[in-house]
Amino acid sequence: MTGAVPFALLLALTAPAGAATDSPATRGDSAQGAAPTFGHTLPPVGFVRFCGRRPEACAARPAGAVRPVLTARQWELVTRVNDNVNAVVTPASDEQIYGEPEHWDYPVRHGDCEDYALLKQRYLEALGLPRSALLLTVVLDDKQEGHAVLTLATSEGDFILDNRRDGVRRWQDSDYTLLKRQSQADPREWVALAPDPSMRGGTVAVRAAR
Repeated sequence: MTGAVPFALLLALTAPAGAATDSPATRGDSAQGAAPTFGHTLPPVGFVRFCGRRPEACAARPAGAVRPVLTARQWELVTRVNDNVNAVVTPASDEQIYGEPEHWDYPVRHGDCEDYALLKQRYLEALGLPRSALLLTVVLDDKQEGHAVLTLATSEGDFILDNRRDGVRRWQDSDYTLLKRQSQADPREWVALAPDPSMRGGTVAVRAAR
C-alpha cells in the first residue's frame, strides 16, 4: 500500500485497544437491515476511470457475494479504520488536488469523499473482510449534493462509514438519500438504491469531502 496513509497505520490498527467493543447492530433478521436494491445501473464516471487506472482494485474476488458475521473484534477494527482514516486524511476537492472535477483514487495526504471510502475499503479488505461486504456507495446529502460513503454489508444489515463523522451507523440512521452502490456479486457492476429512474444515471457528481 502506498500514499501518505502508511501501511504502519494499518498494522497499528490491528493491535488490541483494550476490551473489544460490542457490535453496533441489533441482532435480528438481516433482511430488515439491508438497503433495498432496484436492479443494475450505470457506475459513476469517476469510478470507471479509477478502474481503468487500477484494474486490480476492481477485479471480482472468487468468494462471491458474502455478508459476513462479524466478531466484536472485527467491529472494533471497522470503527478504528473509519476513525483513523478520517483523522489522517485532510479534506480537499478534486479540483484542488488533481485540477479536474471528478477523480477517484487512494488519498495521498488529501482527498475527497470517495477517496476516503476507497482507502477504508482497501484497509478493511487487507484486515480480512470480504470485498463483497465493502461497497462504494453514492448518496445525496441534506443539501441535495452528491457524496460518497462506504457501505459495510453484514449479516446484521448495512452500515455506513462516512468521512463526515466518526462512528459506524445503520444506513437507515443516516440523513442521506441512497442512490447507488457497487454490486456484491461483481465490484465492477453497480446497483440502484432508489426506485426513481431519474436517480439511477451514471453522472451524479460527488462533491468535496466536507
